[in-house]
Amino acid sequence: MKIHWQGDRLVVAEGDITRFEGDAIVNAANKSLQGGGGVDGAIHRAAGPELLEACRELRRTTLPDGLPAGEVVLTPGFRLPASHVIHTVGPVFATSEDRSSQLADCYRKALQLAGQHRFTRLAFPAISTGIYGYPADAAAKIVATVMRETLPEFPELTVTLMFFSKADADGFLKNASLPV
Repeated sequence: MKIHWQGDRLVVAEGDITRFEGDAIVNAANKSLQGGGGVDGAIHRAAGPELLEACRELRRTTLPDGLPAGEVVLTPGFRLPASHVIHTVGPVFATSEDRSSQLADCYRKALQLAGQHRFTRLAFPAISTGIYGYPADAAAKIVATVMRETLPEFPELTVTLMFFSKADADGFLKNASLPV
């Protein structure tokens, strides 16, 4: 399934992000950058041990306290079809605190980093909607807003929002209010 929005600038698709062929994929990482479960673990397994070593080097040098929520960092893709990985840490959902700006920053800063490197093809997973518990309907609205506001700044960039299942992709489209 592929749904195109803004021509071919934004694609909503079902599939395995580790098989995306492009300039970069975004990793829904944890603060430690040491791999984990979900999409983070899948990306680390597909990229090979070199990715973990690159992340360890980042921790040794520039990120001794880890990567804060909403921030991004770039590594090579190693054994992935994508040339690079943009790591970002999504917020853990909390009813007591509005963390929507942190989630928006994950997407916005990844787009900006891709633009700085003149990438033309980038894929995102659904950030924070798994174990971090961010409601998928609320996340969809945030992602759609960021794409509407930020993607036009990078006219050469095509973005794929890659969902693991058709149900997740359909849910995103239902809640994102993107004209299809």
